[in-house]
Amino acid sequence: MDFPYETLTAAELGQGVNDGTYDPEEVVAYFMERIERLNPCLNAFTYTKFDYAREQAKILKDRIKNGEKCGPFAGVPFGLKDFLPSKVGWTASHGGVPSRITVDDVDSEFCKAMEKAGGIAIGKTNAPAYGFSGCCDNTLYGPTKNPFDLTRNSGGSSGGSASAVASGMLLISEGGDAGGSIRIPCCWNNLFGFKASAGAIPSVIRPDSYAATHPYCCNGGLTKSVTDTAILLNYMVQYDRRDPTSVPMVHEDFLVEMKRSIKGLRIAYTPDFGAFPVDPEIAAKVKETALILEKCGALIEEVPFHLKRAPIEYMDIWRYSLSFDSAIEFEALKREGFDFLKDHADEVGDGFVESVNDVYSLGIHDVYDFNLARTEILDSFEDVFDHYDAIVSPVSLCLPVKNSSKRGKTLGPTNINGVPVDPTCGFATTYLVNFIGYPAASVPAGLSRGGLPIGMHIIAPKYKDGLVLAIADKIEQLLPWRSLYPKL
Repeated sequence: MDFPYETLTAAELGQGVNDGTYDPEEVVAYFMERIERLNPCLNAFTYTKFDYAREQAKILKDRIKNGEKCGPFAGVPFGLKDFLPSKVGWTASHGGVPSRITVDDVDSEFCKAMEKAGGIAIGKTNAPAYGFSGCCDNTLYGPTKNPFDLTRNSGGSSGGSASAVASGMLLISEGGDAGGSIRIPCCWNNLFGFKASAGAIPSVIRPDSYAATHPYCCNGGLTKSVTDTAILLNYMVQYDRRDPTSVPMVHEDFLVEMKRSIKGLRIAYTPDFGAFPVDPEIAAKVKETALILEKCGALIEEVPFHLKRAPIEYMDIWRYSLSFDSAIEFEALKREGFDFLKDHADEVGDGFVESVNDVYSLGIHDVYDFNLARTEILDSFEDVFDHYDAIVSPVSLCLPVKNSSKRGKTLGPTNINGVPVDPTCGFATTYLVNFIGYPAASVPAGLSRGGLPIGMHIIAPKYKDGLVLAIADKIEQLLPWRSLYPKL
């Protein structure tokens, strides 16, 4: 058990378990020890299921002894996001909301994919209340720390998963993305995070089957390599008739698609989408990373965008759209005699209750304006895609922020370069893509002068998911990031 399993990718570990190089029981024991040792410092896990993981590792070991090949992630421990239901019989806290802890009645698409690929669930990871923040903090469990700087936040909303993977407590963990909740924490933790095209990964929600469309939400994983994400997508991308937005995508093996040449590809670079303030160091690092792709024969050109509104206005529209479903949920709970907003508002972080209350004052013209804003974003992107194959930009407009000393109070900046931004999630441009459902990823672009991770955003037209992977793969080959993780 002296082998440093945390230095491997999930695919490398799974291959070693399948061929008998690594013992799955020893692997699980190794990661359990790391979790017990590191989690008190990082606060990435809300709870663990070690007995369950040991049992599954023993079952897997017996299967391998019988000559079975148990999937590309055989014996790989994985985390589940403690937000929405993700594993039948486990509990979900809605992101550290004490009064909303419930027993999971469904498996998430990530959980089903990981188990089918041979992985072993080991626990649940921290998230902000209702996933409503680009920082990971809540009143029940507190903030999750960034392994690169323990005074800083891991990003949200899938921040517990990001901290767990970047610190080597896991090699892969669950995320969900409605505005950047996979990509922001990946950016802040030197990880690869992918948001699939709307309809590529099933999102079967009841009673409202359309609840994940305003904005488009996506289940997925946080990984240390493009290969791990490509394997995961091979298991997650599928058609499901019970998801009204599901699309029968025609694609090859994503492992094949990621290795495609990008020679001749036209890539548009923008530091700010013509509207957003960005830390100059981040803009310079992302541009430098983008230009590396010229070594692969791609053409990189800086292009203008023509968004019609100020960033804070788009952010307001995003907050209202995300709060709409929460308001509906709270109204349903009221009918059952549970008034969350009246009796439990102190359980959630700043801004969430205000955003939900604002929904009640919206009218038909606000709904229309929401659709107009989405259309404006769609057209601005398509104007660029008329001439370019992909777009690259910074993921986060600022470096990881400091954690608050008070639980549930960690927020992003209120301004960048003197320009007002919403501290909820307005310090990133990721939510623009959730409005329109395009595939996008955060790929490590290197470290700041102070040693903090910076991420590059890769965006492609809808259903060009393999193209995003291909560009990210070339970055990984030209600018390897696995050696940058802190030794904890």
